[in-house]
Amino acid sequence: MDRRSVLKAGTTGAAALGAPFIIRSASAQQYRPEYRLSTVVGAAFPWGKGGEIWGNLVRERTQGRINIKMYPGVSLINGDQTREFSAIRQGVIDMAVGSTINWSPQVKELNLFSLPFLSQDHAGLDAITQSEAGKRIMQIVDKAGVVPLAWGENGFRELTNSRREIRSPADMKGLKFRIVGSPIFTEVFTALGANPTQMSWADAQPALASGAVEGQENPMHIFTAAKLHTLAQKFVTRWGYVADPLIFVVNREVWQSWTPADQEIVRASAIEAGKQEIAIARKGLSGGDMSMIKDVEALGVKVTELTPAEKAEFQRVLKPAYDKWAKTIGADLVKQAEAAVAARPRA
Repeated sequence: MDRRSVLKAGTTGAAALGAPFIIRSASAQQYRPEYRLSTVVGAAFPWGKGGEIWGNLVRERTQGRINIKMYPGVSLINGDQTREFSAIRQGVIDMAVGSTINWSPQVKELNLFSLPFLSQDHAGLDAITQSEAGKRIMQIVDKAGVVPLAWGENGFRELTNSRREIRSPADMKGLKFRIVGSPIFTEVFTALGANPTQMSWADAQPALASGAVEGQENPMHIFTAAKLHTLAQKFVTRWGYVADPLIFVVNREVWQSWTPADQEIVRASAIEAGKQEIAIARKGLSGGDMSMIKDVEALGVKVTELTPAEKAEFQRVLKPAYDKWAKTIGADLVKQAEAAVAARPRA
């Protein structure tokens, strides 16, 4: 081989070695025309509104480089809420504002927020998410394969039903309740003597209307926005047994395809959207403003507030389930959360 051949071979080899790096660098700057954001409900609900706010902030602040389209109803995966987290990891979904409850079958530590009567109130919930326990949850979600950016809130899940006022576990005996597809909810409602049935929110509404199920549990703003009083839900019990934080996340490959500057814009926008969404979710249900309760009562619905003694009876019945799931979640993480709640500011 002559000198020119050697030089040609060397140049070809260098080009071959360098080509993959050139391709990756170029593709990293090729933003998609649209990024798909998944939510369970639409913008008529605080949850969906949070997704809408996030998308709008990002679109404005990136001057349209990152164009987000929201897909409510978990429509990208045919309405199956419990598959959402896996779909984000797989790239079927680019971004999501998702429920810790819906994602808990894939990330067991997220069941922390479903421990009955752990968070107690809004101050307790904030204490958990802003504590070391909350930081650990974000690290666990990141390790599970997606990029977590900010907290949101679906709210405290209250009991509703079509049959009777509920003030004790005995009042729940035999009632059919729609629950989300998470094992801890099956155990909790079974322990209370109810008949729990797992189904998506899309399936729950016609089931309530037809009487196939008699009750459900969801935040109060879901009750008003979904007009559950028209689905035979005439009794509400405010027991505050479980809160449902939301997490703003991005698929990891999508995240890595953006420039660091745009990543920071998306993160800051998620944090801002999360704060706005939490304020919307708590409107009429916190501080001196309890107007949402009055609005529900005006619909002819009986709203029951449990006394401390009545709530303690529910806690007593559910303690075995709490203790069992605390071990599954991780005793250290649960203790961190319990300590944060105990130290929360009292109203």
